[in-house]
Formats: sequence, structure tokens, C-alpha cells
Amino acid sequence: MLRRTLLPVFLLLALCLLPGCSREKSQPLKVGDQAPAFTATDITGRTISSSQLAGHPAVLRFFLIDCKFCKADTPVLNDLYKRYHDAGLEVIYIETLGVPDKEIRRFVHDLDIRFPVVQDKGAKIATRYNVKSLPLTVVIDPQGKIIGAILGGISGAELNRLLGPWLKAQPAR
Repeated sequence: MLRRTLLPVFLLLALCLLPGCSREKSQPLKVGDQAPAFTATDITGRTISSSQLAGHPAVLRFFLIDCKFCKADTPVLNDLYKRYHDAGLEVIYIETLGVPDKEIRRFVHDLDIRFPVVQDKGAKIATRYNVKSLPLTVVIDPQGKIIGAILGGISGAELNRLLGPWLKAQPAR
């Protein structure tokens, strides 16, 4: 009985102490936090800034080009972007590992990605978002607050649940 009681306490204590051992000073982001600001250049040379997201719901996807989840659910994001971009939805893919330009362009071409894809040189954006594992999808409301962070694969139902209050108010094309 004592072992059952102490194990959760020990695990909680260990989780609290682990961030203190990290060299990094950033605090983990939580649902409800303001999304960190960023500026990056997409693969077409356009500057993309978080200030452009103000007033719009947004999906940021920290992706891997060889990730089965990224390949499987990119069509979901393509469809969402196609249907709701004119109504204000923003979707941005963010590559953080320094993959060569040519490989990223092949990924974009093969998956027919129509939304911006940026290279996060030096993983500056990933650091601001405290990304520790990939792929990670961050969903942001029009007020710039994080309303979801999904590790791994994502579904249309999951995105619709998170973005529904803003997508329902907008007509689909």
C-alpha cells in the first residue's frame, strides 16, 4: 500500500525536477498561453511572420520529411487550407532540422502542399515553441492563444474540434 502511494509522489517530484536540470531556460508552453512571435522565410522566399496570423486561426506543423504521420495527414491539412484559407485560416509547415532545400521542395511537390513551408534555421522557432519531439502540431486561435498541441499524427476530426468555432463561422469554398 505504501509503495502505491509513494510511486505517484516520486513520479510527480521527478517530473518537477527534470526541467530544472535542463540547460534551456524556456518554460514549457501550455494551452491558453500566448503563441510566441516568429519571423521566417518560406521556400519561395516570402517572409512569414506570426504578426500575419493576428485575427486568424492558425495551424503550425513542425514536421519531418520522412515522417509517416506527416505524409498521411498532409492531405487533411491541404483540404482544410483549401476550404478555409479565403475565410482566414492559416497553415504553416515548419522544418527545423536543416534538411536540404531540394529535399523539402520534393516533399512539398510530392504532397502538393499549397500553404507556406518555412525553414527554421537554427531551430529558433522550435526553441520558442519549446518543441522537443516531431511532428508537433500547434493550433492557435484568432487571439493568438494556443488552443492545442498534438504530438504525432492528426485527424480532420481533431482539427475541426479545435478550430470549429472559427471554421463554422466561415463559409467553405
